Amino acid sequence: MGGWASGRRLGLSWAVETPAGLKKPRLMAVTELPGSQLVRGLAAFRELAGEKDWPPLVWSGEHGYHFCLDLDALEEWEQQWADVKFTQISRVITGVLAPHAKLFPKSRWVKCVVAQMNAVQSALDMIARPQIQ
Repeated sequence: MGGWASGRRLGLSWAVETPAGLKKPRLMAVTELPGSQLVRGLAAFRELAGEKDWPPLVWSGEHGYHFCLDLDALEEWEQQWADVKFTQISRVITGVLAPHAKLFPKSRWVKCVVAQMNAVQSALDMIARPQIQ
């Protein structure tokens, strides 16, 4: 089942279940989707929600996946998301791009990729840690 089909199944589940939110095990049970399809379906459903001007779909430990209308909760979720992506990008830079650049220091490609990824890393750091800036 593709992401959009999984997303549609998720939409039906939200219509049937509580608007307070669903944790992953319950969402898997209601949709009858395995975890991998659920993840793709959630991504597709977020896109659909954005296109339909619905509130953002986020996850929290307290509520599970839910539509969020709270400014502070949304900013906290976005900062946590940026922190995760910052860590992932940092590991790509140190574990792949830096060794690549050492092996091929004259490569225009790797110079460009390193510069772009450093910019992304910096932007994510500012989003994840606005109070430090």
